[in-house]
Amino acid sequence: MKKLVQRLLMFAVGLPLVVCIVVLLPQKNHLAVNIAVIILSVLGSLEFSDMLKRKKKGILLPEVIILGALGPLAATISVSFGFGGEVIPAAFIFGASWLLVSRIFLSEAKLTDVIDIVSSGFSIMIYPGLFMVWIIRMGRLPNATMILLMFLLTVIANDSLAWAVGMLFGRGNRGIIAASPNKSIAGFAGGFAGSILIGIGGTIFVPSAFTATAIPSVAAGIILGLFTGAAGSLGDLAESALKRSSNIKDSGSIIPGRGGVLDTIDSISLAAPVFYSLYWLLFL
Repeated sequence: MKKLVQRLLMFAVGLPLVVCIVVLLPQKNHLAVNIAVIILSVLGSLEFSDMLKRKKKGILLPEVIILGALGPLAATISVSFGFGGEVIPAAFIFGASWLLVSRIFLSEAKLTDVIDIVSSGFSIMIYPGLFMVWIIRMGRLPNATMILLMFLLTVIANDSLAWAVGMLFGRGNRGIIAASPNKSIAGFAGGFAGSILIGIGGTIFVPSAFTATAIPSVAAGIILGLFTGAAGSLGDLAESALKRSSNIKDSGSIIPGRGGVLDTIDSISLAAPVFYSLYWLLFL
């Protein structure tokens, strides 16, 4: 019951806060959103690094922070400050080069750890930061405010309805996925229904941003909602698999009722590139 109350309170506070940041602070291609993405990516990377350390040799704390921020920071420099898109691959080349060459002069005894260190560093550079880059890229699209808002509402609707419907109707149809045995068929159905409704709603209430170019707009909204919701669900399940492999229940404890930052952005991170790509294909 305590966790339920905490989750509802976080939803009541968090959703209006997110909407305010997106709607009221659109300056410089949503610089405020981009800064929030950088911070969340760093915090998520720190939690992911702790998971990796349970299995293999980890990297240093300053490296986790820099590599976790690398993708979103480079994207923000490109999108909000007008630098060329080349800054993003250049940043990743810098990070990869550092990981590959920085341990060349280690003692022979420590050289056995290099493969673990390098693989951990590459993983942290990619997840969750590289996935979150696509949220920043949304900021440079026409009608970026409504696009960002609809993306976040699609993922939130999927997550919230999956949880609510699963709580109410999932008792007899759980345990279908080993990584997250509490997830139910009813919950998945409720989540997909929520994301599809948001997708359809976007085409009806925000036609300036969600008028399709090749197929009926409502059909495009259904496709956008369905696949974004599916990606969000898979992101949640993927993080559950990481936690089970690390023998932990939550990635952290910073967010009451939800656990860690990675527990909160797992759906968003995998859904972002799917939403961006489908929006580009269907509506631009």
